[in-house]
Amino acid sequence: MKIVVEEQRTPQLIERLTEVWESSVRATHSFLSEGDISEIRGYVPMALCDVGVLVVAYVDDCAVAFMGVDGARLEMLFVDADMRGRGIGRALVEYGIAHYQISEVTVNEQNPDAVGFYAHLGFITYRRADCDEQGRPFPLLYMHMKV
Repeated sequence: MKIVVEEQRTPQLIERLTEVWESSVRATHSFLSEGDISEIRGYVPMALCDVGVLVVAYVDDCAVAFMGVDGARLEMLFVDADMRGRGIGRALVEYGIAHYQISEVTVNEQNPDAVGFYAHLGFITYRRADCDEQGRPFPLLYMHMKV
């Protein structure tokens, strides 16, 4: 596996990372309807282009996971469903902690695997919201690194 900070966000890269996003979401976000996935998918390319730092994990020259970082906040982390459980997400978060001092993340409460993943890496919940940032009924947990 190779981890790369992507400065050039080409249309081909954005398209591939959107595919990774959808694969990941379908494997982990069972609380989302097809309509929800379709709606959110429309925002993904813009989010990928706008995030401060985009870090991509490659296996055999194919993008299989990515994270977006803004300041010390992990804005997004998605791993292709076929690559889950191989330590790629952990490697990305550890890279983010080492290089960008990541200390905060927001996670869907209805995604218990993600909540457990971040807790295992040392994050604890400090706040809960009943809805996501768009006002949809998907509770969020705000987590930060234990101090």
